[in-house]
This record gives sequence, structure tokens and C-alpha cells, in this order.
Amino acid sequence: MADNTTERKVALFLANGCETIEALTVADILFRAGIPCTKVSVNDTPVVVTSHGVTVTADTTVGFLDWDSYDMLVLPGGIPGTPNLRACAPLMEEVRRFHREGKMVAAICAAPSILAELGLLRGVRSTCNPSVEKILIENGADLVKEDAVTTGNIITSRAMGTAVPFALAIMEHYLGKEKADELGRNILFYK
Repeated sequence: MADNTTERKVALFLANGCETIEALTVADILFRAGIPCTKVSVNDTPVVVTSHGVTVTADTTVGFLDWDSYDMLVLPGGIPGTPNLRACAPLMEEVRRFHREGKMVAAICAAPSILAELGLLRGVRSTCNPSVEKILIENGADLVKEDAVTTGNIITSRAMGTAVPFALAIMEHYLGKEKADELGRNILFYK
């Protein structure tokens, strides 16, 4: 891992059926940036099988997480990953608490629908996968069609194809736009 450039930590949640690229791109970009990122399984074991059959071993499970040592929760999308995250009661409780306390919550693809259903996107400029736009609209979100959107303490993004901008938005939150743009150029995302 790169030398840590921040002591603040990210918890990245993995559920069976999560979108592989959305989850692992965040983990990879944060690793490159030196931002501590713990991969957390919502299963009883650390083993998670993504929506495309990729087996990932998380660092820990939701039952062993010290929530207060993190300042951002990240929810990748995917089906049935998103409903599986939504079914994790301790995670939903903490997503609400993090938002209420002004800590960061980030979601991509179908996962912003979770934030909408929890009432966290009412009046919030946000984005999501087209398949769940109706859920955001019905729950009062200010829907935009941008790759990644940061509004207050919420970051949202659209799909697997926007996983890099999503991860860079998370990085920008911690290290600023200049550092995020530099990494974007180093990985040839920005040319």
C-alpha cells in the first residue's frame, strides 16, 4: 500500500451480487492514493461473490466493524448486491447515523436508491443508474445525469462505466482536486 496520506478511513461494503468493477475500482484508487479502505462483507463470512461470479475476500464482516473509526461508508451497486446491502439492518442504521452526523456516504449505480429510500436524497443533487432513476425521483432527489456528484456529505455515481470518476470524487474529498486530477492523469483516465 502507498504511504497513508490521511488517517481518515473508508469502509467499502460488499454484498453477494455487488458490481465487481464498482467495488474494486474504489478499493484500487484509494489504495493508490494512500487512503485506508477496509473492505467489509455484509455476509456472515468475509467471502463475497460478485454479480459476475468473482470471489472476493473482504477484510472483515459487518458484525466486527468498529463504525466510529470510519468517516465514510461506500455502497457499490449491482443486482442483487444493492438489495442485499439494503437488507443489512446494521448497515442501514449506520448509513442514517453517518448522514445525520455529517459524515460522508457514497453510493454508485443502483445503490443511490438505498439512500433515496432512506430519505437522504430529498432535495439533494444526485445521480444513479437509469434503472433506478424513478426511485430517486419518487423520493424527492434532484436527479442529474453526471458521472459523479458530490453534494454536501453525499457522493453518488451512475454505473460501472463511471467507477473511476466515482473513486476519484472520493479521493478528491480527502486530498483535494489537484491530487485527484494528478492520479487521474497517472492512470491515463485524463489525457
